[in-house]
Amino acid sequence: MNLVLKRAYESAQSQDGYRVLVDKLWPRGVSKEDAKLDDWLKEVAPSDALRQALHDEEVTWGEFRNRYLSELTHHKQSLRDLVDKAHQQQVTLVYAAKDEQHNNAVVLKQYLAMLD
Repeated sequence: MNLVLKRAYESAQSQDGYRVLVDKLWPRGVSKEDAKLDDWLKEVAPSDALRQALHDEEVTWGEFRNRYLSELTHHKQSLRDLVDKAHQQQVTLVYAAKDEQHNNAVVLKQYLAMLD
C-alpha cells in the first residue's frame, strides 16, 4: 500500500499521486489551485468536538487517537475504497496541522493500514 502524508503548505509534486485532503476545514492561505487535490474527504476528519478538544489540550494525544479511531469505524467503506486506491497508485493524505507527528492524518494512515 502506497500511503504518504504531506502538509497542505508543501508544494504539490507529481509523485504525490492521488492527493486527498483529510481535514474538515480548508487550510488557511492555500488556494484550491495550489492545493491540487483530487478529493476532499471532510467526512473522515475528526468531529468538531474532538478536534477542538485536542487543540485546547483538553485531551491527551492518546485519548484523541483512541476516540478518532472509534469515529473512523463509521467510515469503513469509503476508507476501504481509499485503501484499494493506495494499492493501485500512491495516495497522499494532505493535512494542515503544524505538528507533523500528532495530527489526524497520522491516525488515519494507521487506521488505513489496519484495514489493509
